[in-house]
Amino acid sequence: MKKEWGEALEIALAVMDPISLAGAEIARDTLREKAPLALEIAEVFKKAGKRLALVGGPVRDAILGRLGNDLDFTTDAHPDETRKILSSKELSKQIEHVWDTGARFGTISARGSGANGESLIEITTYRAESYSEDSRKPSVSYGTSIEEDLSRRDFTINSMALELTTDDAEFIDPFQGVIDLAKRVIRTPQSPELSFSDDPLRMLRAIRFSAQLDFEIAPEVMSALIAMKDRLKIISAERIHDEFVKIVMSDRPRKGIVALVESGLAEIFIPEIPLLQLEVDEHHHHKDVYQHSLTVLEQAIALESRLGGKDLTIRLAALLHDIGKPRTRKLIEGGGVSFHHHEVVGAKMTRERMRALRFENHLIKDVSQLVFLHLRFHGYGTGEWSDSAVRRYVRDAEHLLEHLHVLTRADCTTRNQRKAEALARSYDSLEARIAKLAEEEELASIRPDLDGNEIMTILAVKPGPVIGKAYDFLLELRLEHGPLGKERAKAELLTWWQGQRNA
Repeated sequence: MKKEWGEALEIALAVMDPISLAGAEIARDTLREKAPLALEIAEVFKKAGKRLALVGGPVRDAILGRLGNDLDFTTDAHPDETRKILSSKELSKQIEHVWDTGARFGTISARGSGANGESLIEITTYRAESYSEDSRKPSVSYGTSIEEDLSRRDFTINSMALELTTDDAEFIDPFQGVIDLAKRVIRTPQSPELSFSDDPLRMLRAIRFSAQLDFEIAPEVMSALIAMKDRLKIISAERIHDEFVKIVMSDRPRKGIVALVESGLAEIFIPEIPLLQLEVDEHHHHKDVYQHSLTVLEQAIALESRLGGKDLTIRLAALLHDIGKPRTRKLIEGGGVSFHHHEVVGAKMTRERMRALRFENHLIKDVSQLVFLHLRFHGYGTGEWSDSAVRRYVRDAEHLLEHLHVLTRADCTTRNQRKAEALARSYDSLEARIAKLAEEEELASIRPDLDGNEIMTILAVKPGPVIGKAYDFLLELRLEHGPLGKERAKAELLTWWQGQRNA
């Protein structure tokens, strides 16, 4: 949080009005410094006799000192009037492009440039929108005042506005959003039941903001999430996908996932996560799979620097790597539990769930492959790895090798320090072996010593299934023995071919 805001709070917490004054002044200063383009646009709206206010997230972020280049406004001008103003000569130098794909929802968008670079601008007519009981599309009607518009917004921290067409940018905060910002709480302008009825996606947004900002969800809001979770079923998978990704990619995804599970919302769109909360009795003990998965997620995030920064693939793989355990759980006579082949079942479940949530195919493939491979390191045991085993490990991981390194290390959550250190040393050894062989053999692109054309020439055969079989035979030799050289590969191929013909 911006230093000035924190200092203002310390002085003003006992008296609420000064908090609003401090928030308003910080928002104005941030706007002037980082988005003077907003003031230039407002001046043209004012000349046209229309009102324009910065609204919602940008106001919140201006107070927090984190205002970005996406600027949201609300106005009493209707969409056709807004389009005309943005396309006027007065703004020809500032506005590069205007489009009206959101006009039926009251929104005109533009791309603008100012002193601080390019900005994405959205200007929406005062409005109210709501969903019918079973509709996935909101009905939109225009409002008559900014106060009405703010009352229909999702949360109080997003129900603040800076009226830019009045003197000195009037700060409008009818629902004390700036105080909730100070208290770090997620609360709705009106009753949460009414807010979530207007747009059920707001239930996910409440959790998303909690995870992004490290805010607490007000008790009445959490109660409404629990009571109204089934309303999320009318929201499209695409919109749910977007909010879920933002939760997973937030600074505190564990907080978000826990809230999804505790509210029951996870049951609606990703039930595999709450199902990880397996019952444990006094005879059949096993690790708490749910808490383990959350810890693996956090430990993978701590290693993300190896992947270049925040990485959706590793976060999803860490969260989902054990989702096959509930379906494969077997009680062992005399005590204990087994989860045989849970990585195989989990990979299939991962593909199915990610498809349902409309993830991109390449991401589905990568995450499910990591889930499938996450036990591969343990499958080789604690002994010395052969060169063949190292080659197969690299071959199976392909471009996900670094991700697999991170996931495997993160998957160690034992409290036994000696065991944890032994596993770490073992994996250090594996990575060193991979690096050594990579220098010698170009492991990243393991191929047979002969290509398809050479195989056809040597065997004097035309393209067909036999070429694929021959290629696989040579690849196995390559993995088992390393580079053979063309002469030995040719000899091995001819011996194999003779056996095939005599079979």
